[in-house]
Amino acid sequence: MAKSEITGRRKMRGNNVSHSHVKTKRWRHVNVQKRRVWVAEIGRFVSVKLSTRDIRTIDKVGFVAFAKKHGYKVPGL
Repeated sequence: MAKSEITGRRKMRGNNVSHSHVKTKRWRHVNVQKRRVWVAEIGRFVSVKLSTRDIRTIDKVGFVAFAKKHGYKVPGL
């Protein structure tokens, strides 16, 4: 299943809404990418599956701060 390892984001249920406002169920998939993220505090790369939203946030606040906020244990730290 496509799921972010840190935040746990995964597919969600939603509705397709037609012009006549008839609702039919659908899945809203999250864009999960497998990435090697450089962790400066331990001086090496860590491979994790992240959503694209997670990747943008890591660019802003850093991997260790992001992982600590979401309770993810960084290997080697």
